[in-house]
Amino acid sequence: MRPPIPDWIFTHARERPAAPALAAGEARLTYADLAARVRRFAGALQATGAGPGDRVLLAVRNSPAAAVASAAIQLLGGCAVDAGTTAGLGARETILGRAGCRYAIFGGRELLAWGGAQALPFRGLWVVPEGEGAGGAGLAALLPDGTLVGPAAAVEAPVEVDPDAPALVLFTSGSTGLPRGVVLTSRNLEANSRAIAAYLDLRPSDCALLVLPLSYCYGRSVLQTHLLAGGSVVLDDRSRFASTLLATLSVEGCTGFAGVPLNFELLRRTTGLESLHAGRLRYVTQAGGPMSVETTRWARAAFAPAQLVVMYGQTEATARLSYLPPGRAAEKEGSIGIPIPGVTLRVADEDGSELPDGAVGELIARGDNVAAGYLGEPEESARVFRDGWLWTGDLAYRDRDGFFFLAGRAREILKIAGRRVSPVEIEHALLSHPSVADAAITGTADPLAGEVAAAWVVPRPGVRVAAEELQRHCRARLGPERVPRTVRFVVALPRSESGKLLRGALREGLAGEWGQPIVPTPMAKEASRGAAEEDAGLVSAPGVEQR
Repeated sequence: MRPPIPDWIFTHARERPAAPALAAGEARLTYADLAARVRRFAGALQATGAGPGDRVLLAVRNSPAAAVASAAIQLLGGCAVDAGTTAGLGARETILGRAGCRYAIFGGRELLAWGGAQALPFRGLWVVPEGEGAGGAGLAALLPDGTLVGPAAAVEAPVEVDPDAPALVLFTSGSTGLPRGVVLTSRNLEANSRAIAAYLDLRPSDCALLVLPLSYCYGRSVLQTHLLAGGSVVLDDRSRFASTLLATLSVEGCTGFAGVPLNFELLRRTTGLESLHAGRLRYVTQAGGPMSVETTRWARAAFAPAQLVVMYGQTEATARLSYLPPGRAAEKEGSIGIPIPGVTLRVADEDGSELPDGAVGELIARGDNVAAGYLGEPEESARVFRDGWLWTGDLAYRDRDGFFFLAGRAREILKIAGRRVSPVEIEHALLSHPSVADAAITGTADPLAGEVAAAWVVPRPGVRVAAEELQRHCRARLGPERVPRTVRFVVALPRSESGKLLRGALREGLAGEWGQPIVPTPMAKEASRGAAEEDAGLVSAPGVEQR
């Protein structure tokens, strides 16, 4: 079996050479263009010795060049190790130590962040010049000594590879705060892409707006599924801003949009319903964590007649494990849906025995999309991947109709006065307050209750809100044990490049390698300097605690 993505590209290039494939700003690539650039860059890689089994590091912003580079690596039977563009020092050291890459492809800014060509241990190194939008034609090839590499012959045909050989490594948050590399095979990529394309009914006429990073499994899956279907993808980092996003959807004639809860929450708070009805949108997908019921209902109404498809997955499952059929969305509100084609889901006890309907246990999954394991972490791989099953770490239950519902994270669940409490439930209550832009809950030790909830809140710009007001708001919606004992006001929460909350970084009071710094808001800092000083021993960059 050949690596999947180059084959899909080449098939469409033969059958529909002028069909659009990728766009970014003014750059437009047809399938013929894309196939030619993939073959050309594969030749440049091959000229410096790269071939089957080689791992090639990627640190390139979302662009056609990033897509070209990934496909070229797989064309040669190699493995793309996508580090993204926001890895901090500790993350970079971890990736370099575990990946064993002899070749690398950087964006200009990313190369500087990683120390420059002279400091990096690569046999071959390529740089995407700033402003490079032509999909890889301008990739500047360098050797570690700074020597430019001349043009090379294009590679015309993919290399035959074992379908279970590594084809892609994506990084997810580890329990230590450092990235954990998930090793995905050609079989994983093809199985997940075909399943997603099937339940979304993707067509050659579909065009997706992609604002999520390609280094994130959700963003990567949008690219892969549309290339499989012969559709097109518009890459636009600016579209995290509501006004630009709406304009791009309209101008590009997009039929699909993929977002995480933060994308939809920002749209809900800054956009009127009437502005979302225009355009050709056919489907809107949401994944990347549970979204509040209020925002889900809003999105379903705001994007109509486009259908909202709520999905669930993990990097360890390539991307997707379940989806909620839009026709059952109102009836099964809050559900993550049913397994995608080719996946089996179970709710299991600690021994792996399946639990009956309604019982809460750990959600485990099996299918061709389940990853091979973690890069350089055999013990953690053995713990998470057991006898062909992926242990997701999520608590869930199944109803009598076979629909699954999440009940929290097995390792993030709070235990307050003997009761198990999901932090997500409290976060949704906080986010329903009009003065709250973002919120997170962690647990903190308490001599009486054992553990209590602590809130980290980002107020909306220019808004003043008291901790007591937020506590009253929660008390009116939740039981008394779920009311945050403390509230800290901060400028931003630590999040990964994909927008995922780094809850472990909050518990440690640190930003985490891939997150934003935790700093107090100017309003809160000015209001209570003394409280911040008294509490400084609890976090390294203190917020303001109010009781």
